[in-house]
Amino acid sequence: MVSEIFVVDDDYDMREALTAVFDNAGYRVREFADGGAFLRIARSELPACVLLDICMPESSGLEVLRELDAKSYPAPVLILSGQGDVFNVVRAIKYGAFDFIEKRFDGDAILSRVTAAIDDWTRTQGRKHSSCSPSYRGCDRLTPREREVLSQITAAASNKEAARNLGISPRTVEIHRSHIMQKLGAKNSVDLIRIVMNNPAQA
Repeated sequence: MVSEIFVVDDDYDMREALTAVFDNAGYRVREFADGGAFLRIARSELPACVLLDICMPESSGLEVLRELDAKSYPAPVLILSGQGDVFNVVRAIKYGAFDFIEKRFDGDAILSRVTAAIDDWTRTQGRKHSSCSPSYRGCDRLTPREREVLSQITAAASNKEAARNLGISPRTVEIHRSHIMQKLGAKNSVDLIRIVMNNPAQA
């Protein structure tokens, strides 16, 4: 049976480009120009995966996640964004998004991420992912202070806010952030949030 992917994006060119990528990979694709159209059939026709734009004119991707109750949705929902930022990554994953993909369009990279998400979802049988699990992969390599700093990062605190909350200097926060990213293999802050919130350690 051919797997179906739902693409929810108000940008026609983006929908067509993604459809071409997934068609070539053997997936069937259904396009939705707005969140409302997707929500009307979301429960009756389940896909293998949903790609949901975070910025749409009527209902944003975050609003769609909440209305969908994405945490209990029986398929992975991947958020698409033209600009990745820590605050929206945190909100999207807390609302139930499985992953967060920036729209710097690279068809092979997006296909790889979607395929991995579907495989992982199938392997874990739709297991729910907890926010900022204490057992995220690599947590044992962090010092207690680095874990405190990381908890501030996942709460979308700026360096100044984290410094104030922890009673340390912003420069110290920057140093800890750099060490954390090195230890967890994160390329940037968005990648770091993804690792911590959607990458639990294997038992």
